[in-house]
Amino acid sequence: MRCDKKSMLLYAVTDRRWVGRQTLCEQVECALKGGATCIQLREKELSDADFLREALDIKKLCRKYHVPFIVNDNVKVAIECGADGIHVGQHDMQAEDVREYAGENMILGVSVQTVEQAVLAEKNGADYLGVGAVFTTSTKPDADAVPRDMLKAICGAVSIPVVAIGGINRHNISQLSGTGVDGIALVSAIFGSEDIERECRNLRALSKEVMRT
Repeated sequence: MRCDKKSMLLYAVTDRRWVGRQTLCEQVECALKGGATCIQLREKELSDADFLREALDIKKLCRKYHVPFIVNDNVKVAIECGADGIHVGQHDMQAEDVREYAGENMILGVSVQTVEQAVLAEKNGADYLGVGAVFTTSTKPDADAVPRDMLKAICGAVSIPVVAIGGINRHNISQLSGTGVDGIALVSAIFGSEDIERECRNLRALSKEVMRT
């Protein structure tokens, strides 16, 4: 499976800090029921064995709802669980090395913050880009902000889909109108919600409005 721009519309990134009343799998299924078009499993603390078990469970859910399943950072787990893709940052394995290791059929996402990084990532085999943080975010409080003009410039410099991430919620999502982004990636706005399914329905509708402008 390679990257379809439509699957980037409402990109849900998991965060274990919100697990409590529901398990992570239950939360992910609520997001899928609400219209999430892509799921990224992000785990920084689990062992590879636990990460793999969790990835296999969430992959099954994604197959059920026919959406791409992306693993963050851990290329080994992504390959072993049969994920649709892998997402890496600027300080993880380099995009060209990931592509060589994972093969041509796996979706490759790369986090970027500048036009230079974006162009290089596309050249090295990225299928889509994650750009952020576009707003202040509690998920990565130390993340550098990406100004609107830079986000717009990145969108204009590449031919692959661009997904905005970082501090996005229902109250500020409209500020991304006119930037050229192809999708919105959210963490706490989805998984920190009291009603994940309903919030995803609302966010998907708002995302569609952003894409039209």
